[in-house]
Amino acid sequence: MRLGIVGLPNVGKSTLFNAITKAGAEAANYPFCTIEPNVGVVAVPDERLEVLAKIYNPEKVTPAFIEFVDIAGLVKGASKGEGLGNKFLSHIREVDAIVHVVRCFDDSEIVHVEGSVDPKRDIETINLELIFADLEVLERRLEKTRKLAKNSKEAAHELEILEKIYSTLESGRMARTLKFDDEEDLKFVNSLNLLTFKPTIYAANISEKDIGKENEYVKVVNEIAAQEGSEVIVICAKLEEEIAALPDEEKKEFLKELGIEKSGLDNLIQAGYRLLGLISFLTAGEKEVRAWTIKKGTKAPQAAGKIHSDFERGFIRAEVVPFDVLVECGGFAQAKEKGLVRSEGKDYVMQDGDVVIFRFNV
Repeated sequence: MRLGIVGLPNVGKSTLFNAITKAGAEAANYPFCTIEPNVGVVAVPDERLEVLAKIYNPEKVTPAFIEFVDIAGLVKGASKGEGLGNKFLSHIREVDAIVHVVRCFDDSEIVHVEGSVDPKRDIETINLELIFADLEVLERRLEKTRKLAKNSKEAAHELEILEKIYSTLESGRMARTLKFDDEEDLKFVNSLNLLTFKPTIYAANISEKDIGKENEYVKVVNEIAAQEGSEVIVICAKLEEEIAALPDEEKKEFLKELGIEKSGLDNLIQAGYRLLGLISFLTAGEKEVRAWTIKKGTKAPQAAGKIHSDFERGFIRAEVVPFDVLVECGGFAQAKEKGLVRSEGKDYVMQDGDVVIFRFNV
């Protein structure tokens, strides 16, 4: 999962990215990835892994990972190449979801690019640039589809969808405010890779003195997000940077003192999972305890393929036990003795927290 961090200059985007980078996974523990300087990789917080590690005492524990891409700051006119606009737009097309950092604090020492703090205006500035960029993409696609639609029912249907999206963007609304119930229609819209259709989390960046208090700027962000079905996470990027630099034990103590259950970064990752409809299944043994990320609704053979393509190709069955049941029994073998491990076939839909052994034959 890749989340792209966007925002105007001086809203706390870089501070948040610094926190992510400090909290980052060691490159050695992140499989098959050369990490670019503008990509921060962090582990997905999952307390279940710690519990399984106590049961199995494995050689290594591998969490699921998430990538945050620090996308070049955006200014008015980015869609026309202003600032680092073109670079911004090419990078943002490659991410699964957007984290839009919005400044929700006053500070005379930190200059605002527009001269004042106004979350509504700031959100509109960025959203309009994304809309302009998508309108350009759609204009080219519409021209081509109109020609094909004369002789093709499929193209005529696609033309209807394109025109519907185009008029939505022209009215200043994001494409993600539209609902596509038909699976094929949704597949087509996703293939367009529109910036305005990407799921979005608004990160309302507050100051340390505002933690736990009502904030009028955050209310504005909540209202905008509600209108377009997006999520809002309230963070204090400056505090996140401090938390990320602490060792795990000190981190827990520090959060406890502040009366906070989870860090903003943890909340952000979990919001990303919810937004993209992701879950984790687990594998456990003496060699490794590991979390694997899949889409909700994934069937057992495809989940097995996440581990190795041979597992999917030669899939026989999945031996599954829910995490809570395994912990209660004290391990997979004990759960099996009690008849609590299920044998599931090719049509089984994986559930979050399934601990599984895949049986296969190639």
